[in-house]
Amino acid sequence: MSFPNIKKVATLNCVEGWDVTVLWEGVLLKDLLNEAAPLSNTMNVIFYAADGDSTSLDLDYVMNNDVLFAYKINDVTLPVERGYPFRVVAGEKWGYKWAKWVTKIELTQSGPSGYWESRGYSGVGDLNQSFLSG
Repeated sequence: MSFPNIKKVATLNCVEGWDVTVLWEGVLLKDLLNEAAPLSNTMNVIFYAADGDSTSLDLDYVMNNDVLFAYKINDVTLPVERGYPFRVVAGEKWGYKWAKWVTKIELTQSGPSGYWESRGYSGVGDLNQSFLSG
């Protein structure tokens, strides 16, 4: 809680065709990672969830965008069904990149990985591209 508290309105876009725009509150993920001092060869940030899910974001994307590590939604503590204790708010990424129930973060030298990525979804997850790889 010693990091600056950030509030921002962002839209989560699901691959199923729905979206929701809400007020998220948390800390910038890049502030947390700067504290961890990633090695120069780190390429990827993997998020692990309490339910066994995982996903990843490119370190450069995280460091050059306001990716939020959210603990509140619409001014209330993030409910379990929305991702408590933490949810990644990843701006211009598809919803499967917005990891929820985050319990662990790993910095790696490898490329994109995660539950949905291993099932044919794009490792990048940009909204302006198909969510399917290839």
